[in-house]
Amino acid sequence: MTEDSVMLEPSERLDYLLTHDMRIIQSDEVFSFSIDAVLLARFVSVPPRGRVLDLCTGNGVIPLLLSTRTSAHIGGIEIQPRLANMAQRSVQLNGLESRIEIKQGDLKELMPEGDKSYYDCITVNPPYMPLTTGEPKENVYKAMARHEIGCTLEDVVACAARLLQTGGKLAMVHRPARLTDILDLLRRYRLEPKRIRFVHSRIDTEANMVLVEAIRNGKPDVRLLPPLIVYTDKNEYVEELNDIYYGRRSELRNGDHE
Repeated sequence: MTEDSVMLEPSERLDYLLTHDMRIIQSDEVFSFSIDAVLLARFVSVPPRGRVLDLCTGNGVIPLLLSTRTSAHIGGIEIQPRLANMAQRSVQLNGLESRIEIKQGDLKELMPEGDKSYYDCITVNPPYMPLTTGEPKENVYKAMARHEIGCTLEDVVACAARLLQTGGKLAMVHRPARLTDILDLLRRYRLEPKRIRFVHSRIDTEANMVLVEAIRNGKPDVRLLPPLIVYTDKNEYVEELNDIYYGRRSELRNGDHE
């Protein structure tokens, strides 16, 4: 499928991913991808081959970005039909049908079906906010992306625990305020935290994101990586962010001397 032949809905547009000449279908009516997804796709220790799955895949941005780092088969699961359809068309637009498969469905219903259903790596950018009293004020697409309506944090962790093979990795981006919950659930489901990196808008602000990677049935040994600062004092992206946004690097620095 070419850009000229892709069928866009009236509210949809094509945006650049700024790497490998990729395009993605987006709409102001649904939740568009943000820096969270980009950082997760460049943080995870993705295997060179095997099977990778992205939970809560939205419009498919993480599978698209992961395809630039691995030859693995990449799956994506999204509960909202409209978003799943947008992701499927973006995969076709970029000619990646043989490498990426997007399905519409509920992650709570995903179960292993023999050896082929066990994954080497799972990524997830889940809804951040617990559902409290009262209905979210956003439209249904944005509400489900932000609030735990379709799935809870425990649903996500339990799904990963079911589908990862021993030694497989789960990588997640979330809010620091939920870190205690995240670590508690990971250990409860035998997913041992291995790498944690906090993300700060600026050097003098509190962290507003946290990247966490865990290993199925791993041994206790967690690394706290150097914080990632997003903006310089001139309100520009730091070099590390520019490098991953514009394709000069395919992954974030891991904290080792490079």
